[in-house]
Amino acid sequence: MKVLLVGGSGQLGSEIRGRWSQDEIVAPPHSELSLEETGDLELAIDAESPELVVNCAAFHNVDLCESQPEAAFSVNALAVDRAAALCQARDIAFVTISTDYVFDGRASRPYAENDCPNPVSAYGASKLAGEQLVLRRDMKAYVVRTCGVYGVAGSKSKGTFVDRIIAQARAGETPRVVSDVIASPTYAGDLAAALRKLIATGAYGLYHAANPGPVSWYDFASAALELAGVAQRIEPISASQWKAPARRPAFSALAIPKLAALGIAMPPWREGIAAYLRDRVALRRNRKPPVR
Repeated sequence: MKVLLVGGSGQLGSEIRGRWSQDEIVAPPHSELSLEETGDLELAIDAESPELVVNCAAFHNVDLCESQPEAAFSVNALAVDRAAALCQARDIAFVTISTDYVFDGRASRPYAENDCPNPVSAYGASKLAGEQLVLRRDMKAYVVRTCGVYGVAGSKSKGTFVDRIIAQARAGETPRVVSDVIASPTYAGDLAAALRKLIATGAYGLYHAANPGPVSWYDFASAALELAGVAQRIEPISASQWKAPARRPAFSALAIPKLAALGIAMPPWREGIAAYLRDRVALRRNRKPPVR
């Protein structure tokens, strides 16, 4: 299958490029293919004639979205709708990635696809709008919500949450991590593998895809240190102590019943951390991470 990948240099896009080895992946750099530039995608589609377009691009700085809501909706909703329209007109399948932040966090169990969204931030609202604009179309589209994605591409640049916690602990610092926010942190390698299996089914629609939890960020960080063999205390703090500009849902873990119904499993969150740590070592030794 020939795939046009938007956002191919990010954490998920990099895993797709590395793991979808049976496919022909075309992933122009952002300077050549920007989701928000109206003409870029149309030119790329007409030049490459892909069978599938995958959108991994987004304006995902949650706090910046809060102060720049127009920009958030421009990229995360309107640009996604234009991409879907281009694919629909050419009968090309389309995949776009959404977020757990479409929920308000008032649940006490992981959210399923049929739970009612109610975003509490501009970022979450813009991503929900993008979902709805795609799903209203009668087309071959997958809208896939995920949560807390981290991947080896991130460790090459600014570092992932896991990297930062390990680095602080190895430096003798005491990491401070929120203990009252519950999520489903997801390894990008596992997400890329699940996406490819989903696409192979031809069962279009709205899906959740995440390493099953739920888990607090404090417990997630503690497990990361344990699996990395680093003995250091982590200080639990509350979300109110974090004082981020934008609201986050206190509970946004995702259930994956629709994937499970298709026979697609995703490893639990601890296994996601272990796989990430192994693949990060392989990358730093200039070896290609294994495809699972």
